[in-house]
This record gives sequence, C-alpha cells and structure tokens, in this order.
Amino acid sequence: MAAQSKLLQFTPRNSTLFTAAGVAAYFLYRNAIAKPQKRKKAQEEEVKVVIAQHGQKKEKAMVNAVFFNQLSRILKVLIPGLFTKEAVYLFIVAVSLVCRTYADVWMIQNGTSIESSIIGRDAEQFKVLLFKFIYAMPAISVVNNLLKYGLNMLKVRFRMRLSKHMYDKYLNGFTFYKMSNLDNRISNADQLLTQDTEKFCDSVAELYSNLSKPILDVILYTVKLAGAIGIMGPTYMLLYLAASGLILTRLRRPVGRMTVTEQKLEGEYRYVNSRLITNSEEIAFYQGNIREKFIITGTFNKLIEHLNNFIFFRTQMGFIDNIIAKYVATVVGYLVVSRPFLNLAHPRHQNSTHSELLEDYFKSGRMLVKMAEAIGRIVLAGRELTRLAGFTARVTDLLKVLDDLNGGRYERTMVSGDSGRNSSTNLKSMALKPGSGNVIIQDHIIKFDKVPLVTPNGDVLIEELSFEVRSGQNVLICGPNGCGKSSLFRILGELWPLFGGTMTKPEKGKLFYVPQRPYMAVGTLRDQVIYPDNHAEQLRKGVKDQELADILEKVQLGHILEREGGWEAVQDWMDVLSGGEKQRIAMARLFYHKPQFAILDECTSAVSVDVEGFMYNHSREVGITLFTVSHRKSLWKHHEYYLKMDGRGYYEFMPITEDTAEFGS
Repeated sequence: MAAQSKLLQFTPRNSTLFTAAGVAAYFLYRNAIAKPQKRKKAQEEEVKVVIAQHGQKKEKAMVNAVFFNQLSRILKVLIPGLFTKEAVYLFIVAVSLVCRTYADVWMIQNGTSIESSIIGRDAEQFKVLLFKFIYAMPAISVVNNLLKYGLNMLKVRFRMRLSKHMYDKYLNGFTFYKMSNLDNRISNADQLLTQDTEKFCDSVAELYSNLSKPILDVILYTVKLAGAIGIMGPTYMLLYLAASGLILTRLRRPVGRMTVTEQKLEGEYRYVNSRLITNSEEIAFYQGNIREKFIITGTFNKLIEHLNNFIFFRTQMGFIDNIIAKYVATVVGYLVVSRPFLNLAHPRHQNSTHSELLEDYFKSGRMLVKMAEAIGRIVLAGRELTRLAGFTARVTDLLKVLDDLNGGRYERTMVSGDSGRNSSTNLKSMALKPGSGNVIIQDHIIKFDKVPLVTPNGDVLIEELSFEVRSGQNVLICGPNGCGKSSLFRILGELWPLFGGTMTKPEKGKLFYVPQRPYMAVGTLRDQVIYPDNHAEQLRKGVKDQELADILEKVQLGHILEREGGWEAVQDWMDVLSGGEKQRIAMARLFYHKPQFAILDECTSAVSVDVEGFMYNHSREVGITLFTVSHRKSLWKHHEYYLKMDGRGYYEFMPITEDTAEFGS
C-alpha cells in the first residue's frame, strides 16, 4: 500500500504515462543523482557567484500566440521579399516536395501492379512495369537530391540573412560595447550570434520540409483514399491527427523551456573557459588553477545534469510519441482500411474477384500506411516546433536588446544604496536619467558644462564637472584609482550615456584613444599601424607605405619592417610584439590618423623617457592636443593644464604654472 500511495503521488506530479519498468527506472535515476546533487550544492553556489545572472527572469518558451508572433517577425528578416534567393529556394523545395509525393504515389501504384502481374503470372506486363520503374529511377533520384540541395541552401541563406541582420545591429556604433558593459540582459552574446542562430535557421528550414511534405501527403492520400474506401476512412485519420496533436503538444511544453536552459548553460560553460584563456597569465601568477578547475567543473556539471534530465524527459516523450503517433495511428489505419473488405454488405467489393480484392487491398493499404506515416510526422513535427520555440525566444531576446541599445535604452541592475557610496550620493543618482544630457559637435574644443560623472550602475563620482580645453592646450589628468579618470574618457568617447549637462566635443573620428594595453588587430603589419582603416582607406587618404615607414622610424620601430618581413607580414601580433613595441605601434596609429584630440591612458609606461618626450613634441608639431593619464613626473612640462580628482567627488582644473610644475616634478 505504501508503494502504491507513492506511485499515486508521483504520477500526477509528472503528468506522464509510465510502464512499471519505466517507473522503476525513474526511481533508480532519481536515487542515483540525489546524493551527488547534495555534494555539489556548495560548488553550484560558487558558480552562481562567477556567472552573475543579474536578476534575469526565468525564460518561458512554448508554442502559443507569442511564439508565432515572434517567429513571424523573424521570418520577415529571413525572407525579405518574393524576388529573393530565399524565395527561390523555398520554391525549389516546394516543387521538389510535390514531385516527391507524386513519385511516392506512382511507386505505390506501379509496385502494386508489378506484384499483381507476378501473382497473375503475366510475364509481358511484368517486363513493361519493371522497365517503367527502371526508367523512373533517375528522375526520382534527381527529385530527392534537388530537395536536399534546396533544403541545405535554404539553411545557409537563412543563416546569412539573420547573421547579417544581427551584426548590423550588434556592430552599429558602440552597441557591442554597451551589451557587455552597460546592459546585463544578455550574458553570452557570442553563443547567441553563432550557435543559437545556426540552430534556429536549421530548425526553421527542417520544420518547413517536415511539415509541408506530410501535409501535402495527407491531402493527396485523402483524395485518393476517398475514392477507394470512402470519405469516412480519411476523416477518421484526420480526427485522430487533431486529437493526438493536442495531447502531445500539451505534454511537450517543457521542451521549449529546457531548450532555452540548455543553450544558456552552454553559453555559461563557454564563458568560463574563455575567461580562463583571457586571464591565463594572471591566474598562473596566482597559481589559481585549482580554483579555476573548481569553477569550470561546477559549470560543466550543471550543464551535464541538465542534459541528463533533458535526455530522460525526451526518452519518456519518445515512448509516448511512438505509442500515439506511430503504433496507435497504425491500428486506426488497419481499422479504417478493413471496413470495405470485412463488411460483406459494402457495395464496393460485392462482385470483386479474389485477385481484384488483393490488388485493391494492397493499393489502399499502402496509401493508408503512407497517410498514417504522414500524420505521424505531422504529430512528431510538434516536437521540433516546441524546440524551435526555445530558439525563437533566445533569438527574439537578442534582437530586442539590440534594438533597445541602438535606441539608447539599456537595463542594468543598479548598485544598492550602501555599496561603497554614501546614501545622499545614491539618492541624487536616482534622479539622474541616462541620455538626458546634451552633446554639441564642434571642432577644436572640448567643454564640459555641469556634466555629472556617473557610472552605469548609478554611482555619482562628481556631481557637476565643468572645464574647457581648446586645441593646443594639453591636459594632464591625475588622481587616485576609482576617482573617475576612466569614466571621464568613456563619457567623452560616448561609450557611456550623458546623465545631464552639456558636453561640447569634435565628432568621433577627430578624437583618438591610446590605451595602456593597445589592441592588435587580426591582419598584416600595415593593418596594425592604420587600424581601424583598411588598405583601401589608406590609399584614399593619399598616405603611401613610405609615409608609414617614416612614422615607424619616428617612434623607433623602423627595424620591425625588416624583422617581420614587410608590410604584408601576418603574425599573432599580441604575442610577437613586446609591451613597449605595442605601445609605440599605438603611437604610430595616432600619428597616422592625426586627430584633433587624443587621450593617452598610461600609454607610454613601457617606453623610455627620451622616446616619450619625442612623441609629445611631435604630437604638438602635427597639431594633436593631448589628454594624458600618467604618474610620470617628467610629463608635467608637456602640458598646460591639469585636472585633479580626489575620489571623494571633488576636482580642480587649473593651469600648470612654475609652482605646480615644480610640485609635479
């Protein structure tokens, strides 16, 4: 009785039909993972700290009106018009499906006639029908391979369209930066842009094939069978299709949610691995391999546990799918096809011979089997539809965030009122609105007029910052870590939104940033110097390679042209160049682009003082005004103003006089 009561409690909770063996297997499975789950609880808590979820809502994905609305919007991207390559491949697939269905009907009729001629010992008819089949084989093979070709090309075209659409949004302005630094709704954009996009496009194309062919089969076989066994036979099969489809769609609802969770966990697993590669040197110095292994294995175990649950659920659903969509459908088919033959009063076969009964039965039976298979495929296509709902939800989320970021809207979990700042500062930050400031584009001037220095988290570093710098007036920025130096540059570069006031600055192309650890692009040695320009843009500007060589000589890098094999040499420049060489390459970029203003963020820390002095003198000669962040005392003489922040919300902007220069030196 105790066992029975447990079973009664178990069954409604899972809403799934189990055999006795299935129930036993389920309990064994649960017992096998219960204890390991307890042991891994602390490990999972550690992983949650590393993979911050930022209060994201639990994803829901199911086949409903929301799903079809989302899918229709994405399909407008995949198929932008009737006169496109995607529409052509859709037409090719559709024609191939129609031809294949008619080929199936012809093969049933021809095959039945061949068997009838064998049973009737008609050698001449047998030869004629057999040669018909042989002649038809090349055409049927062409149809099958044309269908595969159209389907594969459709997947590629869908992926190309969707990827281009997403990257146009993702790489529009600074959207890629905002997604990683200002908005926390998408934590694994690389996963969504690559794997999820590919799986979504494959799923859409496969669903088009897996639904259109069975639907066409059902329509065609219904017409054929209506004349053979009466209209009620196909009607019963279609009623069974509707009933079984509703039951299975209800039972498959968790598949969409579990697909979303699977892709999210895959993204987290990729993230912790890429994080290890990115920070490998720092981790090695700290000897943090054991801790990183703990984090990675914890993330991997979460993924494996979910995959185990997903596989087990799909096994249960596979059992039910086979029963309902295949075997019961076959039973219904036998009942339907037997009616005209077992009913002696049926008018169709009252005067038929045994041979005619046999041929009619085989023909009707095979058509009904094909119809039952088509109905089964339509029912099972619901499984793929539910899985597609998961991918659709993921892709829709990414598109929504991209649209928001391109429209200047972002969402981020704000820091609490006592997380390192006083409560009054945070109350003031609550009244500030991102994007409420004004940006004025004007050449040869940078001016902040009552601009609050606010982080995306809402921390107010400086309530109102006001200063003005014109071309030719170099400014030295100083202050402790966390005082707002980097925040100032991010606002100036329009990476962060303006929370108020008015900022006057040149357009983006006339403001250049040189970081402490310069970015080395994928490409040739020439690409490193002219980045982000390409060779064609260099030629349009009228800059020759000899001028680039002169720039390298000025920053004492002329020797790398010969060392690396010329301008067309391709290397992993992040590893090939030393720290000082990379900083001098960054200065060469500055002299190539010749902007009105440049921000130097500790960018000469790995070069000698004499090289540094030459760089500052040459920048003044070519008309580049510098904002410098550096702790080197030797740099004070190259600047006219200093901007000092104390980290407590106060600042001073003053000209550098003999007294301040002596103080700085």
